[in-house]
Amino acid sequence: MNLGLVQCTKTKMGFKCKASKMYAASPLFRAAFAYASNTYDTVAILSAKYGLLLPDDEIEPYEVTLNALNVQAQKQWAQRVLWQMQERLNFHGIRQVFFHAGKAYREHLGALLAGHNIDCMTPLAKRARARRQLMRLRSQMTI
Repeated sequence: MNLGLVQCTKTKMGFKCKASKMYAASPLFRAAFAYASNTYDTVAILSAKYGLLLPDDEIEPYEVTLNALNVQAQKQWAQRVLWQMQERLNFHGIRQVFFHAGKAYREHLGALLAGHNIDCMTPLAKRARARRQLMRLRSQMTI
């Protein structure tokens, strides 16, 4: 199974809703989520507050970013997400993980996944700026 992991965004809806809708106020999230949904077998969202979210999970708005946490807290977050993946997904069926996420969201989690022989890729790694990522996603599919 190929898993697409899409990072949460600072821009959020101001009310309780499904995770896939919470971040839809962000054009980058919309494009990355649409691309991942059309490309990978399974898509999940990486949230600084909640960890691993499935698109239909109901969540409240929040103001937390992984970038503001120290390295130890980021490692703890990654360990939590790994546990959530093992509990909520067909973990043993995952062969590849495609990160549509920044370094703080993928660095430690990627290392943990690699320890389970899961290949981790960052399809847009060469395009660090959000605007360029959005343009590339839009060029690859119709939103």
